Amino acid sequence: MAVVKMNFLSKMLGFQTNITICLPSFSFADAYNGRPDVYVPGMKYQVLYLLHGGSGDDSDYVNFTNIVRYADDNKIAVIMPNDYNACYTDSLDGSIKYYSFLTEELPLVCRTMFPISDKREDTFVAGLSMGSHGAMKIAINNPDKFAACLCMSGASTRPGVPTMVPTKDGVFDFDAPKPKIPLGEITQKIEDPDFIRGTVNDVYTVAKANADAGKELPKMFFRVGDCDHALYRAQKAEADLRSWGYETKIEVVKGLGHEWDLWDETLRIAIKDWLPIKHQILYPEG
Repeated sequence: MAVVKMNFLSKMLGFQTNITICLPSFSFADAYNGRPDVYVPGMKYQVLYLLHGGSGDDSDYVNFTNIVRYADDNKIAVIMPNDYNACYTDSLDGSIKYYSFLTEELPLVCRTMFPISDKREDTFVAGLSMGSHGAMKIAINNPDKFAACLCMSGASTRPGVPTMVPTKDGVFDFDAPKPKIPLGEITQKIEDPDFIRGTVNDVYTVAKANADAGKELPKMFFRVGDCDHALYRAQKAEADLRSWGYETKIEVVKGLGHEWDLWDETLRIAIKDWLPIKHQILYPEG
């Protein structure tokens, strides 16, 4: 397995940014299983864009989960960008385009520099907490580019639905004080119906419109603990998407909250069994 830490100048962000990339490489397991020639010109990997949570960065999954091993075992490239607590949203004045960077510039850069498939059927997005907001937003607004989306401990933010509800054993306490996380002004703006109306930030309106229009829809997966403050938001999102015709799956895990044990286990399960991953390198025909 190759783990690449890459720093490059983003035209859309206007500054240097970091991404971490996992690329499967030759292993003794390949030789043992009769695959001595792993590197073939024209080969491609399926790809998972994996988004970190609030206050995190592109190194989180490598530091706190077994994503390197999961990527190698399942022969999929994993790309982890840095969002700088921007909630995967273009800045208020439009000067720094975080969402546009993730959906336009980053895939182009990675496909140019690495052997990554550009096919919809081979492209997935996932994230935890704040990253689940970004993952769902990206998948819903780009159904022609992403075949599936995994939301861990959350879903896209929307007006009228509390982002965090203190929860114990699946029981919601709507009257309990809500934790305050200093992620900046943009976190309040994306809950403002006037700010999001008619934009990519109005995720649920876009989701229903895409379904009503008969577009090909991404598969939507949710996994969250029954002691997680994001449980209410995740369950509400899954139920609405399912009612609009999306293929969905949700699993509520007993005894876990907003924590890395949940997210590591979820990545292992989703990459192995949930996401439509082929578990092999994509070699050119002939």
